[in-house]
Amino acid sequence: MKRFILILVVITGLSITGCTGNNAKELFETAQLEELQNNPDHAIKLYREIIEKDPESPYAGKARKRLAALEQAKH
Repeated sequence: MKRFILILVVITGLSITGCTGNNAKELFETAQLEELQNNPDHAIKLYREIIEKDPESPYAGKARKRLAALEQAKH
């Protein structure tokens, strides 16, 4: 139930913010949602995209940490 509520909150947040132009933030939030939905492969792809497209963003640092954790979990 907690997981469902968390997913609902993330989806609501994404819906409210819409397309703000902060692509790194939007990609990071989408990647988090993918993790919650037990889709680590897509989350990894999105985290890599953040790092590639906006390496100086604060979200790139967060993406690096999540990417490392997800890749560690795969091995």
